[in-house]
Amino acid sequence: MENNQTIEQPTKQERRERLKQEKETEQRARRQSRSMRVFRNYALAAVGIAAVGSGIYFLLKSAEPKGEDFSRAIPLMEASHIALGSKLPEYTSNPPTSGPHYGQTARSGFREETIPDQHIIHNLEHGDVWIAYHPRLADEIKEELKQFQAAKVIISPREANETDIAVAAWGRLDAFDMENNTLPVERIKDFIKRYTNKGPEQVPGASGGI
Repeated sequence: MENNQTIEQPTKQERRERLKQEKETEQRARRQSRSMRVFRNYALAAVGIAAVGSGIYFLLKSAEPKGEDFSRAIPLMEASHIALGSKLPEYTSNPPTSGPHYGQTARSGFREETIPDQHIIHNLEHGDVWIAYHPRLADEIKEELKQFQAAKVIISPREANETDIAVAAWGRLDAFDMENNTLPVERIKDFIKRYTNKGPEQVPGASGGI
């Protein structure tokens, strides 16, 4: 027996409704996908910012002094320029940490030759740190001192020292003798961290001069 049942075709209205629903479904899917991408980007940015912030925090923490501050404040003297060969005043510390000085700074870094205090006082005015070591120190200690070479650090021999080593900045001094022929590395590092760029004239970069 022949089946005469016919399949009803959707009307134009039904087709329009179905296309409309499909379009709305597709638009919702695109919006959800876009929202997920935005959320993911914000999440990645937040993680990146947190990582950078954490890195900066730990970098700053590592740059902080760790030990006791053994230095003492020294009364400041007038920071005037004097000509080479001028009569020198009586300074408030040995080595001096402020006061009248020559117009030319000394070159940063490790030096094996004695440099007049009045040049290096000018370095201190610019925010440098001075490690003055007595020439009697053993050669291996002098070699160890080279590790502190930096743009804002000058290291030089000074026979007038009352102690083996004196670490000076503008208005600040830590002078000490060696114990068991051992260089107190962290003590010197901490001084450099605390008092670099603390002079009245903060001049960036390495000092030049004699």
